[in-house]
Amino acid sequence: ANQSVAEFLLEHDMPALFRVHEKPLVEKLEELRQFLGPFGLILGGGEDPHPKHYAKLIESIRFRDDKQLLQTVTLRSMKQAVYMPDNMGHFGLAFDTYTHFTSPIRRYPDLLVHRALKAVIAGKVKKDDIDKKALAEMGSHCSMTERRADDATRDVTHWLKCEYMLEH
Repeated sequence: ANQSVAEFLLEHDMPALFRVHEKPLVEKLEELRQFLGPFGLILGGGEDPHPKHYAKLIESIRFRDDKQLLQTVTLRSMKQAVYMPDNMGHFGLAFDTYTHFTSPIRRYPDLLVHRALKAVIAGKVKKDDIDKKALAEMGSHCSMTERRADDATRDVTHWLKCEYMLEH
């Protein structure tokens, strides 16, 4: 659904927020490869790896005792996904187009996508009626609040673990 809606909006030239996950930076790839080397692991693809190279690496560590560490370091080599009005694809999912559409009661970007979709279907809004700068600002804000919510979740989890351990 998320892919289909993104494609539909692009076909109708309707500005909306896309879920964008860019390719990893060359520096991050080099750091990851230096980290993996002593473990006897390789990330293929040179300076331009594809998601299949990451998938092959993740599959190769599936049954290792140090899997959690290796997965964490591997994931941190990639950029974080963000919301933006420019469709740049989703590297992690290996999709050319992607948006968030399926949770409009939980995520504001999904609601914005629903509104854009409804506008196209109703034929009421033309692309020139949309303020792309404001849409970009909304995307940045939503990306920032998503990170803040993730940080808060981690903080609460750490706090609850500490509270639990006080009794033990």
